[in-house]
Amino acid sequence: MAPERDDRVFKQTRVLAAFIVPFLLVAFVLLYFFPGSTKDYFAWEIHPDITPLIMGAGYIAGAYFFARVYMERRFHRVHVGFLPVTAFTIFMAIASFGHLDRFIQENVAFWIWMGLYVTTPILVPLAWWANRKTDPGTPEPGETRLPPGVRNLLIGAGTFQLLVALFLLFSPSTMIDAWPWTLTPLTAQTLGGWFALPGITGIMMGLDGRPSAIRITLQSQAIGLALILLAAARDWGSFDTDNALTYVFVFGLGGLLAGLLALELYMRRLLPGSPAASPPPATPASP
Repeated sequence: MAPERDDRVFKQTRVLAAFIVPFLLVAFVLLYFFPGSTKDYFAWEIHPDITPLIMGAGYIAGAYFFARVYMERRFHRVHVGFLPVTAFTIFMAIASFGHLDRFIQENVAFWIWMGLYVTTPILVPLAWWANRKTDPGTPEPGETRLPPGVRNLLIGAGTFQLLVALFLLFSPSTMIDAWPWTLTPLTAQTLGGWFALPGITGIMMGLDGRPSAIRITLQSQAIGLALILLAAARDWGSFDTDNALTYVFVFGLGGLLAGLLALELYMRRLLPGSPAASPPPATPASP
């Protein structure tokens, strides 16, 4: 029998989220606060510092998202984030298996890294696929979907970021030549994952259109973007200031952050009452 569309979050979905969060928090602390010491504690040595800083910013954004998944009781409010995370983990797995010689296999971080990116490309989409059947697919009472123009803008921005991600993954040498800081084939493909995640997030937001389904994932993305911009200021010396893409990168991310914050403010007008609306009626325990 198909599960009732009561919007509940299955217990196994929350367990998976709770399992993932500690790894993301540790990765954030190590990469964002100690970017120059990756040789000692990380799966591989990364230079220059801006790359681990960006990775760390992304990991804390992911920790926020999965912490909200664990606490949430309405699945539609978090469903937008699962497929972007799936794409990210697939990018990480492809990059890892394509460059195993670059990893420091004596570091325990290597085995944790490989374990995560062998399992999560399977577990995350499975959790989404199973739990999505509870999503009624309708706006919350009194809620209005985003207008078509805003949704198309989100899809367009997401598609552009996804194209950048695919170039980083499948043609890293092309992107290395043009990139505003030094990349290797491994870091280029890894960064591809960080572009694929917000790219598919934008597409998913535009396709769904429900403010209540977008807000948590949007907040996660805003946290990551803010910390990336802070990282750029912190490690400005890693950028090639003669490269026009340096300024495209920085001002593009700044514009994207401003756009997300503006969207957050706009969506508050479309959400009746408090964003923390009362949970759905009690339902039988999840299978």
